[in-house]
Amino acid sequence: MDQITFLLFMYSDVCIVLGLYVYLLRIKKLIGFQLGMNISVVMGGMAALLFGVLLILQYPFHFTWITIISTLAGLVTGALFGRLFDYQSFVTGLTNGVIVGLMSPMIGTVLEMTSVFVWFVHIFFALCLLTILISIKRS
Repeated sequence: MDQITFLLFMYSDVCIVLGLYVYLLRIKKLIGFQLGMNISVVMGGMAALLFGVLLILQYPFHFTWITIISTLAGLVTGALFGRLFDYQSFVTGLTNGVIVGLMSPMIGTVLEMTSVFVWFVHIFFALCLLTILISIKRS
């Protein structure tokens, strides 16, 4: 993966996560605790997965630091999204982000078709976001 593609993916992922957080911050009173817990789990896990896979593909010989960074990214993202709703969502988002953050660099190191997997994960992320937005509108 070249540097431009890496930066484009990272920038778009961070902007999407921040945009969803700001949107949820404004309408958090309309969302139930079950949906809030699911949102925190999805966002913590997806942030950790995206960061871990993209970073390990870009910097393959820095496994320890990338594991730490992806774990912290998942932890912080899951905790922030969970904090919007209640304490159970906070803890669930935090722990899911940590678990996926620890595993995602391992997934990235064993990939054979890296571009196919990166596109698959981003399409999966987009479908998760679409599902979250539809669920919010219906709640």
